[in-house]
Amino acid sequence: MVAKIFIDGEAGTTGLQIRDRLAGRRDLEVLSIAPEKRKDQDERKRLLNAADVAILCLPDEAAKESVRLIENGTTRVIDASTAFRVNPDWAYGFAEMDKGQGEKIANARYVSNPGCWPQGLIAGLRPLIAAGLIPADHPIIYHGISGYTGGGRQMVEDYVAEGASASQYMPYGLTFVHKHVPEMTLYTGLQREPLFEPVVGNFAQGMTTSLPLHLGMLAKVPTGAEIHAAIADHFAAVPDSFVKVAPYDPALGKTAALDPQVHNGTNTLTLHVFANDARAQAAVVAVYDNLGKGASGAAVQNLNLMLGVAAAESLAA
Repeated sequence: MVAKIFIDGEAGTTGLQIRDRLAGRRDLEVLSIAPEKRKDQDERKRLLNAADVAILCLPDEAAKESVRLIENGTTRVIDASTAFRVNPDWAYGFAEMDKGQGEKIANARYVSNPGCWPQGLIAGLRPLIAAGLIPADHPIIYHGISGYTGGGRQMVEDYVAEGASASQYMPYGLTFVHKHVPEMTLYTGLQREPLFEPVVGNFAQGMTTSLPLHLGMLAKVPTGAEIHAAIADHFAAVPDSFVKVAPYDPALGKTAALDPQVHNGTNTLTLHVFANDARAQAAVVAVYDNLGKGASGAAVQNLNLMLGVAAAESLAA
């Protein structure tokens, strides 16, 4: 049976990437809206209700409107906005978050695709909290750098227009109120919000995030090897995982593998653990494509789970 897929917002950065990844699939029929009817609510409603799965690549309020336009009891939804990410009625679309998360996604009618920034933090911290190595009330700082495609069409246009004069390194979100923080707090298992400092760089896509850990204040100080083992054991237990854990080398202080663009075009997320046990300090660094595992790749992975096809279909590892 050929599944009908409608990408509501297919002209945006994430929508275009999803469409490209699905091109050539014989098990799918991608429904498309005529350019002149993209703002025609009746036409969008028709396509949303004709689809087996609707993938929403829209701003939050528009995504909520699209969900309201679905009147049947059969169309399943993957939403790429932040509108439903902490809604308990929606399955969270980070399949590697827990051993059984992929099954939850596969059986869900509504799936909220995760944000790009939260995945690095959730992947690195959730296993440590679950293993009892980091307390849930531990003060957490999280930062990193992402390509400018993470800011949507307007940021892409701004950076392209500025060319060589565009900022190479621009911190933002310095009011420390960011739409990803509730998602980060809930799915890491934290009891207090992390302090999040994102940076945009003058490159199109890819990202590197860092979770630095001051361990000396803990009653029991974990070693770097223990931190690495907890993370590696977590992802080893997850079937069809696109999250990789690099080998632990306590002497390693620099590696080209932390280039934010190293996984571009793939759905891979690689975690690296660095530590100095004598100083009771560590960092968990994640590298992935903000448009791959951070957006369109995750959406296609979730679609595959919902359709019961191979997890890697249309996805480069």
